[in-house]
Amino acid sequence: MVHGRWQGGNYRRWEKVPGHPVCDVDLEADAMLRESLTAIDPEAGWLSEETADSAERLTRTRLWLVDPIDGTRDFLRGRPGWCISVAMAEGGRPLIGVLDAPARREHWRAAAGDGAWRNGERLRVSDRKTLPGARVPADTLPRADADLVPVPRPNSIALRIGMVAAGEVDLLATLRWGNEWDIAAAALIAEEAGAMVSDARGNPLRYNSTRGDAFGVLATAPAIHAAAVDRLRERAGAAFVR
Repeated sequence: MVHGRWQGGNYRRWEKVPGHPVCDVDLEADAMLRESLTAIDPEAGWLSEETADSAERLTRTRLWLVDPIDGTRDFLRGRPGWCISVAMAEGGRPLIGVLDAPARREHWRAAAGDGAWRNGERLRVSDRKTLPGARVPADTLPRADADLVPVPRPNSIALRIGMVAAGEVDLLATLRWGNEWDIAAAALIAEEAGAMVSDARGNPLRYNSTRGDAFGVLATAPAIHAAAVDRLRERAGAAFVR
């Protein structure tokens, strides 16, 4: 629906705040997903980019985490680097994660303890053993990371985490506060593919927090996670502000 009906660009677009675009499709997809997912589990709470947050979700054991279009900039530009991201968490941990990227003809899914899959093929993280030379989805890299290898990246953070799960890159890191709906599904997919996933400081990710956010995400091949945490420690400490 999102790709086929709207691919001609006949929709309204604006900025929620400067630098954060949104369009009619985000809102329609959000409404459609809320109706269908609530029908599946009406007792679960709801946390979505395009729905006003409510503290009522904190009283629920389970939670839907939804980004109806992750990577809206690529969607608006007619590029394929966007996806629909859906996860369910229980007790702060993700149970299922789904990414649907129709412009790429990709469907990703994972369930806790059951592995991760893309278009029916099981995903496995890379076996990278050293941080120097690790592939990173990035347009450019800071001088401190000149020993890493940039790889073209989609706009969607969920798809960039998915690249780690698929073994297409070895490391993904962000050093800013972000929203749980952006990462929940992809983080589970990466973990089920064998990746190590944490926040930017190496701490476990938990979902359905009061603010619904987390300080960055670090997804890596397992052997380089500790080295990545060490490298980012000073930068993460400087960036850890509200």
